[in-house]
Amino acid sequence: MVSPHAVAREIADAGVIRMVRTIAVFPPCIALVLVLADAHDYRQPAVAIAAWLAVLGAAAWLVPRLRAGRLSAGETAAAIAIAIAAVAVVGMTHQAHVTPGSVDLSILGTDWLLVLVALSSPAAVWIPAAVLVFAVHSLLLIGSEGLNRLSLSELEAAGYINAAILIMFAVMRPVLTIHVSMAGRRASLASKSAAERAAAAAIAQERQRRLAVLEREALPLLRGIADGTLDATAAEVSDRCARHAAALRHSLTGRAPGGGELTAGLEPALRAARERGLLVDVQLIGDPGTPPPRLARALLATVDAVLSALPPHQATLTVLGADDADHAVELYLTFDQPPSSIPDLMQLAPVNDLPAAARWHASVSAATTGGGHLEVSWRKGSLI
Repeated sequence: MVSPHAVAREIADAGVIRMVRTIAVFPPCIALVLVLADAHDYRQPAVAIAAWLAVLGAAAWLVPRLRAGRLSAGETAAAIAIAIAAVAVVGMTHQAHVTPGSVDLSILGTDWLLVLVALSSPAAVWIPAAVLVFAVHSLLLIGSEGLNRLSLSELEAAGYINAAILIMFAVMRPVLTIHVSMAGRRASLASKSAAERAAAAAIAQERQRRLAVLEREALPLLRGIADGTLDATAAEVSDRCARHAAALRHSLTGRAPGGGELTAGLEPALRAARERGLLVDVQLIGDPGTPPPRLARALLATVDAVLSALPPHQATLTVLGADDADHAVELYLTFDQPPSSIPDLMQLAPVNDLPAAARWHASVSAATTGGGHLEVSWRKGSLI
């Protein structure tokens, strides 16, 4: 099944992340080359070289984390701290009154760190960070060259360039969010369509199998009754006819024997969901059997816990039955909108009441930016 979030991550990685990688590599590399070329402009060139190597190391650490999602609060603070430290170290090692204007590189070379912060955090975080980095650079530049027209023009140019780069990427952030949301929605629709096709194919295959059984067993039975070799009033013949008639109804309608009892047990949760605007499409494949009371209560509590956390939208509940009484029955509830919270399914009282013989398994998977699914399985022939 297609994962909406995997597709969304691929869409994001294809565009903005490649641009961030470029910004993460080129400015520190250029700064490192210029430090090597103008080593005489620095009191301690080795310290400046070490600062830019540390910035490149930060690139190898932070950019992959941005690809996986937003930076955490600690990673954001680390990016800001590294930017400030790089500006301070390079500025302090730079000699006064040599190559005017070159000190600007100490702030422009760390722009990409602030870009990562702008892509991951609101304006209330990255704007103060940018101002703080610029303030440290300004103090060092004025302390090195003095307060004059040249130093002020250098600060003005650095400020304009810094602001333009950060504003550009800050504007990209909501655009990227929209593109990721659209990609996730397209993938979700593709996933739902694939699931519906798979369910339809499974239903068709099940019908063909049951009709083949009818052809092998029911037709000879009817011929025997028709030609008088079998007594239609005999208990054995009557039971066989009733069993084949039920199988024929199931093959034609697609509803599983025992499915009515299972869906009836879930009806309170489905009705409460409908009242909140959450529409659940129920489909049965195969024979799920009739769940015992304790198992029915556990199913109801589990499905109701997940449905209660979902916002109003369209969801699908699929039950896959098994012919063998010892095999597992599987229930899947798929949804496109994230739940308000993920319930702890193992702490539900009816679930804790189930014995190990039931082979009960329940798990829910969901993401904050998209849908997910509930998966439940149990032993069909459980006598509990």
